[in-house]
Amino acid sequence: MEFGLVLPSSRGDFAPLLYSSNCHAFVNHGSRFRSPSCIKVQNQLHFMSSAALMGSNARCEASRTSTIQEASELADINWDNLGFGLVPTDYMYIAKSPRDGVFTEGGLQRFGPIQMCPSAGILNYGQGLFEGLKAYRKEDGSILLFRPEENAWRMRTGAERMCMPSPTVEHFVDAVKKTVLANKRWVPPPGKGSLYIRPLLMGSGAVLGLAPAPEYTFLIFVSPVGNYFKEGLAPINLIVENEFHRAIPGGTGGVKTIGNYAAVLKAQSIAKAKGYSDVLYLDSVHKKYLEEVSSCNVFVVKDKVISTPAIKGTILPGITRKSIIEVAQSQGFQVEERLVAIDELLEADEVFCTGTAVVVSPVGSITYLGKRVEYGDGVGIVSQQLYSALTSLQMGLSEDKSCWTVVVD
Repeated sequence: MEFGLVLPSSRGDFAPLLYSSNCHAFVNHGSRFRSPSCIKVQNQLHFMSSAALMGSNARCEASRTSTIQEASELADINWDNLGFGLVPTDYMYIAKSPRDGVFTEGGLQRFGPIQMCPSAGILNYGQGLFEGLKAYRKEDGSILLFRPEENAWRMRTGAERMCMPSPTVEHFVDAVKKTVLANKRWVPPPGKGSLYIRPLLMGSGAVLGLAPAPEYTFLIFVSPVGNYFKEGLAPINLIVENEFHRAIPGGTGGVKTIGNYAAVLKAQSIAKAKGYSDVLYLDSVHKKYLEEVSSCNVFVVKDKVISTPAIKGTILPGITRKSIIEVAQSQGFQVEERLVAIDELLEADEVFCTGTAVVVSPVGSITYLGKRVEYGDGVGIVSQQLYSALTSLQMGLSEDKSCWTVVVD
């Protein structure tokens, strides 16, 4: 059961407040409301009918839209010093799906904390997925997304594995566009970085016993970012992990569920404490075949042949990975997707990683069982060539013959 209240917010508009029978509490969808005990029936608090509540929401949305359109200038931050960390922006997008599995149209609201029942599926059983993609600003001021429909399809695949409903591809892409447009002033100037976009799909409904949640939330927030690794395009140093494993056959390694990333924190923390950039994982069965780095795919170059581990359920099907394969093939490289043994890695001419966050990151050294192997001086020729080709496409600097970029308007 739900009924509505409307409270004047600190911004001068009205923030709808809904009573939810699931948690027997008032849930604020627009302001910094903290506790049911704070509610006092005063002149500024109004019980409203559903029609009045909808009318107020429409006025709020019109006011919000006007504010978004006016806030199109660049944010006042140091664009030359962006790292890969959260910079709070203006708006986030939220849509809900009840038991029927169909998501509401959703809408924008101010970026900030969200309220959730302590027994939510995401908090108790980790029923959640996330995606990652970027928006780039061109010299003419227009903004491009890179293959957002691929992220939408990957989310749908992951949702099926995690027993969750998911937004349609059209809903996903439209929501991403709305969120980017609302935060347009946070898209870095050309050559200064990108706007990282983080869509989340989570079981927000209350559960106690182990079961799929009765309600789901689709949320998108954004943050301007620079390079993922502090080295930038400079080579990174990896250590091969042979004790901890990222994924197992039959598990969830092939989908972008949140638990996959918590599982790598232990090995990654140990590696970084020793001065390494990140960890490269081996398969959990034979402990001899490459899988992936903590958050990116890996490629090995030998005698003009580019090899990368095949996607067989334990490796995330990276969108940057897919794009690099297609770009490399278009440039005449032979690309093989297959089992890649650790011995091949140690004898390679060149090694690089790919991912949304890192784009293309050359590997300067690999350490395995105490043995360190280095790959030349500086950025490898193949890594540089593919990095330049892909980023030129992402930033709209070269002709997009494959129609991978989408203009946000």
